Amino acid sequence: MNPTLTKNYRAGAAVAAYRIVKFGAAEREVLHCAAAADLSIGITDRSAQGTAPGDRIDVVRAGLAEVEYGGAVTRGQLLTADATGRAIASTGAGRTIGVAEVSGVESDIGIVLIAPGITTA
Repeated sequence: MNPTLTKNYRAGAAVAAYRIVKFGAAEREVLHCAAAADLSIGITDRSAQGTAPGDRIDVVRAGLAEVEYGGAVTRGQLLTADATGRAIASTGAGRTIGVAEVSGVESDIGIVLIAPGITTA
């Protein structure tokens, strides 16, 4: 892992480590992304393990970050979020969090180069 920008936020709900997150309803609050359409901003690091609403957590906003895969991923693929904030291969229009650095399968902790973007199909 080689994060170049990590910011601290408050968990808006229970948040797991190595998950893709988006802004919550309150300022400086984050939640798991729940779909490819969510406006992903970064990936939680290990500090998020076992957090409850209101706890402080670190979110990697730029650089290389560890992320939990939600399915089969091949290095070089664009990644987006599944319903629980895990990284899956982008297959159509939607938001992306970055590019997979390593291949893996569901539940693996992989590495992503964070580069949020939008795919059109």
